[in-house]
Amino acid sequence: MNRINPQKLLLSKWTAAHPQNREKHFLVTELFRDEEGTVLAVELQAVLTKRTERLDWQALQNPAHWKFGWQL
Repeated sequence: MNRINPQKLLLSKWTAAHPQNREKHFLVTELFRDEEGTVLAVELQAVLTKRTERLDWQALQNPAHWKFGWQL
């Protein structure tokens, strides 16, 4: 399980463990926070297609779906 500090996720790089539509590498482009400033979700942008998706930041802790950094 990946250990993640949600406050440091902005502009971090991620690799999809099972790429779809040739979208393998992603960049965190935005953090969504509640009123207290707690990170709730992130916006990931695919490097190849520029498509964005929003997901719960805890989903990045699952090594079956995401790997930290850009990997081959």
